[in-house]
Amino acid sequence: MLRPKLLGAAVLAVAALASARTAQAQATMGADLGLFSGYVWRGVSLTNRPVGQPNVYLTVPAGNASVTLGGWANVDLGRYDGADDFSQSGGVSGLNLSEFDPWAEVSVPVGQATLTGGVVGYVFPNDLGATDDFNTWEVYGKLGLAVPLSPKLAVYYDFDKVDGAYIEGSVGHSLPLGASLSLNLAALGGLSAGQAEATAPGELNNFFENGFTHLDLSAGVPFSAGIFSITPVIHFLVNGDEITKLTSPGDQSDVKLWGGLTLSWSRALGAAAASE
Repeated sequence: MLRPKLLGAAVLAVAALASARTAQAQATMGADLGLFSGYVWRGVSLTNRPVGQPNVYLTVPAGNASVTLGGWANVDLGRYDGADDFSQSGGVSGLNLSEFDPWAEVSVPVGQATLTGGVVGYVFPNDLGATDDFNTWEVYGKLGLAVPLSPKLAVYYDFDKVDGAYIEGSVGHSLPLGASLSLNLAALGGLSAGQAEATAPGELNNFFENGFTHLDLSAGVPFSAGIFSITPVIHFLVNGDEITKLTSPGDQSDVKLWGGLTLSWSRALGAAAASE
């Protein structure tokens, strides 16, 4: 499923567009490539071996707001068919596209707040592992505040196969490490509010119980390399749900560690024309 942190580049693009509107409104296109030790979504280990996660997006201004369209994917980098492997693609092959998530959102600044509403689809193309029986859709709303610790609140509602809500709250802080480096610290907590029951035929559940799902403590050090931004990151999870505690088939742990890096690129379309 789509990672909120992969929307970070799009959020930065929105901020850049807001500051540039006094000169000339511009669209921004961008792409990310995440390489991680596993695929962890809302605290749940969907693949516990290395994965690649590309994301592309286009942000366009719309008055005081901005509209972003994108597509995100997960690729299992190997054939993960061992007894201790979780593989979203079913372990049938390496370099397997296991999930594609189209998404769209609208963001509006209101004073020190940014309000965002969007929709995301979860599409599973394989015949084993996660199949099209798991295809589903969510709508979401987010509130971010430009105050110390940058608090954010997000509510996702699956109106298709799961029929329930998931809530995230997060804070973050950046510590300077020198002239061009910073240490980005963040804490995120998750809560299931209806995504644990599967009472109707064909209905799915994401968690074992409703309530606290996990606490995600992360640290990243973004830096620039030419036209790219590279962000190594490490996540330490405290698991509160029986499903988030799973680390491999049959094994559970109250804590989980995973990490990787994200390579990001973005470009303001028509920037050259605007500067002429």
